[in-house]
Amino acid sequence: MGNVRNLAFWVVLMLLVLALFNLFSGSSGSLQNNEVSYSEFVTSVQDGDVRNVTLDGEQVRFRAADGSDYLTIKPEDAELTQLLINNDIPVKARPQEQSGFQTFLMSLLPIALLIGVWIYFMNRMQGGGKGGAMGFGKSKAKMLTEKQGRVTFDDVAGIDEAKEELEEIVEFLRNPQKFSRLGGKIPKGALLVGPPGTGKTLLARAIAGEAGVPFFTISGSDFVEMFVGVGASRVRDMFEQAKKNAPCIVFIDEIDAVGRHRGAGYGGGNDEREQTLNQLLVEMDGFESNEGVIILAATNRRDVLDPALLRPGRFDRQVTVPNPDIKGREKILSVHARKTPLGPDVDLRIIARGTPGFSGADLANLVNEAALMAARVGRRFVTMVDFEQAKDKVMMGPERRSMVMTAEQKEMTAYHEAGHALVGMTLPKCDPVYKATIIPRGGALGMVMSLPEIDRLNMFKDECHQRLAMAMAGKAAEIHKYGPDSVSNGPAGDIQQASALARAMVLQWGMSDKVGNIDYSEAAQGYQGNTAGFSVSANTKELVEKEVQKFIQDGYDHAMKIITEKEVEFERLAQGLLEYETLTGDEIKRVMDGLPPSDDSGDGDTDAGSTPSVTAIPKAKGKKTPPKDGGMEPEPSV
Repeated sequence: MGNVRNLAFWVVLMLLVLALFNLFSGSSGSLQNNEVSYSEFVTSVQDGDVRNVTLDGEQVRFRAADGSDYLTIKPEDAELTQLLINNDIPVKARPQEQSGFQTFLMSLLPIALLIGVWIYFMNRMQGGGKGGAMGFGKSKAKMLTEKQGRVTFDDVAGIDEAKEELEEIVEFLRNPQKFSRLGGKIPKGALLVGPPGTGKTLLARAIAGEAGVPFFTISGSDFVEMFVGVGASRVRDMFEQAKKNAPCIVFIDEIDAVGRHRGAGYGGGNDEREQTLNQLLVEMDGFESNEGVIILAATNRRDVLDPALLRPGRFDRQVTVPNPDIKGREKILSVHARKTPLGPDVDLRIIARGTPGFSGADLANLVNEAALMAARVGRRFVTMVDFEQAKDKVMMGPERRSMVMTAEQKEMTAYHEAGHALVGMTLPKCDPVYKATIIPRGGALGMVMSLPEIDRLNMFKDECHQRLAMAMAGKAAEIHKYGPDSVSNGPAGDIQQASALARAMVLQWGMSDKVGNIDYSEAAQGYQGNTAGFSVSANTKELVEKEVQKFIQDGYDHAMKIITEKEVEFERLAQGLLEYETLTGDEIKRVMDGLPPSDDSGDGDTDAGSTPSVTAIPKAKGKKTPPKDGGMEPEPSV
């Protein structure tokens, strides 16, 4: 509609200019062809060829003896009047010819042009009412209807408890009299709390789709601008739009951008953000009738939200949307695989068991990667091999086979990863080793991945100590093989993970008998400069560091002991990795026992063609000279 108005304005303006041009150019058009020079006019006067003259400002109109009318322009210094009188020629003088309408248009034209330019710039500044300079106070909420694709609870899987919590909201939007006749009031707001990618936004859209009502969506950061008061104005405008479309749902994503604790931070907080939050609290408080408008918000940082925002009467319900369990992952995979042709060997339950900790977004990405890999090789459907390769890519990063590695670097990587795999296979509380590879992936030259058999809910002390041993096994393997003076920077990532786990055991989980059952996490954050935590004594800090160091050192000693005791298996596994590059958990067990990776002498999950015997790998004697350029990149998770 705005584009039509702009086009009409410019068309009218163009027609007005053309009319004025024709008006002025046509006033003396009849005499343009009979215009003569002033000298010719004087000669005609002196020769008696002029009957009469009419003076019209600078223009001189005269009629010749033959009855023709002519026009000339009088110079400023010419004494024309005396010349005509001396030659007995009748002279008539009048003001310059100009009609009243022409005079009116001449006076109106500047005003019309100014008004047109003002209207044009105001329309450009407002930008259609939302995006321009004059539209700061307008809400940026987008209304989604069924035209944008209807989402229902059938499209949401793996979070059954969260869906049950929100079904009452759907029922209220469908049949509000069911609750109002008993005096019940539907919650004004529901806060969806959960890790990223768990489907909070999808769940909110499913509520609107099930109820068949409009769905307004906006991000918390869209409220806040550099001008104080703009956010509050946008909140008011958003609620006004919602009331006009009631019943409806307003979904605020990442509400922590505007709903943080008031007065927090240096200098007492942010005035614009706090004014926006205050306006949001007022609108949700019920000072005005907001019936039929339900506020849904999502965040993964509930701890930073202002307490006034979470009290009953505002966000009455707080719905936790966690990462799905194995049953939920299977349902999510089935939802995302609806449009993907699956091969007969694909078992979604096996894939769900092998993806613990995956969120809904991770599983959607897994299905997409598997489909892309199948399409890349020209398959008509997605097979289990594609899913396994996609899982490796998502969990460990893409392969970097083009990366140039020397034989020495490849050998040190093999022994490093063999140490991780050997200790992980030996210790019972470590998660089962899923795959070991010396093919560079992501930022690591090699990697050992472990996957839990079930969804892990708790972490135990003995399990943590065994995890520390597995993490330090890479460094122990390098020192055992090449000596303490030739260790590389490869264990940097392992040390970082071990330090984080040991600090959590000491500072948060109370697993140190010397430190005790005290939560020092806030003190540690303040000590590290992250937040303003409370301080502790120097003796406590020293005790904490000694306990952390002891836990890590115990893990290293345990790993070194296992590698020393099982040196034959260690050598077999390292040589097997050098030969096959990638080994699965079952293949690792066979290689450690001196057998080929598979019974049929295949290449397992590797690129090797044939399977030479690994039973003849000798036991290492003494230390081997390390490679001169054997430095490795820090590797991520073991």
